[in-house]
Amino acid sequence: MSIPIANPAIGSEERKRVDEVLESGYIADGDVVREFEDSFSTFCGVEHGVATSNGTTALEVAFRALGLGDGDTVLTTPFSFIASANAIRLCGATAEFADIDPETYTLDPDAIREKIEELDGSVDAILVVHLYGLAAPMDEISEIADEHDLLVIEDAAQAHGAMIGETKVGGFGDAACFSFYPTKNMTTGEGGMVVTDTDEVATRARRYINHGRVGTYKHSEVGNNFRMTNIAAAIGLAQLDRLSEFNAARRMNATALTATLREIDIGRPPVVPESHTHVYHQYTVWVENRDAFVSYLDDAGVGTGVYYPLPIHEQPAYDSYNGSFPHAESAAEHVVSLPVHPQLSESDLDRICTVLRAYGQLKASVTEELTPERLQTMQAETNTMED
Repeated sequence: MSIPIANPAIGSEERKRVDEVLESGYIADGDVVREFEDSFSTFCGVEHGVATSNGTTALEVAFRALGLGDGDTVLTTPFSFIASANAIRLCGATAEFADIDPETYTLDPDAIREKIEELDGSVDAILVVHLYGLAAPMDEISEIADEHDLLVIEDAAQAHGAMIGETKVGGFGDAACFSFYPTKNMTTGEGGMVVTDTDEVATRARRYINHGRVGTYKHSEVGNNFRMTNIAAAIGLAQLDRLSEFNAARRMNATALTATLREIDIGRPPVVPESHTHVYHQYTVWVENRDAFVSYLDDAGVGTGVYYPLPIHEQPAYDSYNGSFPHAESAAEHVVSLPVHPQLSESDLDRICTVLRAYGQLKASVTEELTPERLQTMQAETNTMED
């Protein structure tokens, strides 16, 4: 059986809490959602949490609550899931991109400065993406934002519990957004959350997700229905109780993978800057020949994932965008993620490490480029010899 790249950990406590909601009859938005909002914002170390239907709606809600829209420009990374940039456009603003750090894959502060200068100071906000479970360099990015009077929004969809020093992601910007999709560090099935320390932003966010409602059938603006359900929040409360345990398991698994990769010459393991706590939503490796690497692991029953094979600025939906970002484009060609989730057993982890060592030995035994076609030829030759 193949080892999957992700495997949500749903247990008896999640089922118990969902059963309680079902028995109550209050299955839509309600008190359980309010409890989850309070618990999650407390976890992040901020004042307010506003639960939404998913991570993408959380981003759109944050932009609207901060007053971003037509005529505004938001600077972000081209190396992320497309929802990051789409949410900017959905609220009517313009998405601009700056290149990434080639080692951490998060926004490069120097590239941000260059882009602001190139755009002649017309940037209004920065959407920072904490990618793969690693926080972006928020000290430097916050300094840039202060210099240019820019709003900062954190896309923390992949970084629940990640830290710089003693501050968790979600506590750096004017607002931050999380996703609770099943592959994330914790899940509600589908769901999202906006967190903020600003009362007015929280009020606007709550109003927007509920059709602009300010009273019983009284609506002060055109809003949307982006509410979370009590069922989802019940799962979230149980998952939040286990998040520290999940993240510790991810870090332990990552330590084993990194130790193995350092034994062999097949790729660059994740880089963790000083003072950062990585929570390894993905364990992402830079490899020279990704196709051969993925093919070998797939044949060996080890799942992989490529996040992301096409930068946002090269997506068909952004074909009118004119720009090139070499580090993002290189990452899109070379990165691959290995299983690191907390459901890995000790034997799973041993198997992954054994497969990595075997690939390293195979790679070292050939002088030509190791391609999927060359792998197939070598395997066929081996099978012939065995026959």
